[in-house]
Order: sequence, then C-alpha cells, then structure tokens
Amino acid sequence: MNKKEVFKLAKGFRGRAKNCIRIARERVEKALQYSYRDRRNKKRDMRSLWIERINAGTRVHGVNYGNFMHGLVKENIQLNRKVLSELSMHEPYSFKALVDVSRTAFPGNKSLPSAPKKEGLSILV
Repeated sequence: MNKKEVFKLAKGFRGRAKNCIRIARERVEKALQYSYRDRRNKKRDMRSLWIERINAGTRVHGVNYGNFMHGLVKENIQLNRKVLSELSMHEPYSFKALVDVSRTAFPGNKSLPSAPKKEGLSILV
C-alpha cells in the first residue's frame, strides 16, 4: 500500500496517526483488521438480536423459542429469523397465526404456566 492510499485511509485519525506515515500505516492496518473482524461479528450480533425478539414474541403466546422453531420446521414453514423478528414486532396478528400453526404441529408447544397473580398489587393499581 503506497503512501497516498495510507493517508487517504488514515483521514480522520487523531494525532500523528493521520500525518506520520509509519504510525499511519500501523493504525490503518489495525483498523482494517478491526473492520474485517467486526463485519463477521455484526452478523452474529444481528442473529442473536433476532432470536431474542422472536423468543419474546413467542413467550407472550405461551411458547418458547426452541419449540416454536421446531414446530415451524415440522410444518415446513421456511421463514428466516430476520423475517420472523420483524413479524413479531410489526405484525402481531400474523405472528400469532404462526405461533398457533407451530403449536398444533409440535405437541410440546403447550402453553407455559403463567406467573401467579399477586392480589396485593391490584389494590394499588
């Protein structure tokens, strides 16, 4: 990588990392390593975020994430996690229909026991 390219990539860095070629080259190389690593980590983070959203949406309807996904696989419904998380947030009725389909497909999808209601708090509300 020549000097011109290094300084172009080092634009916006602090201190001598933007105008001293030796330091700029080291900082640019490290920045490129970080960007390579974080492009992969971004995919991992987004997948875990989608799973969290789907899990929250399914638990509202009394099913956990694993059983919900297993029911969808058994019914051969091929929606990816990104679409399912969008449905759980923005289309609750459509998502409820998917939960019902998953529940009928997999007998393990029985309603989860709800937390016992505390009667003392109902007076305050």
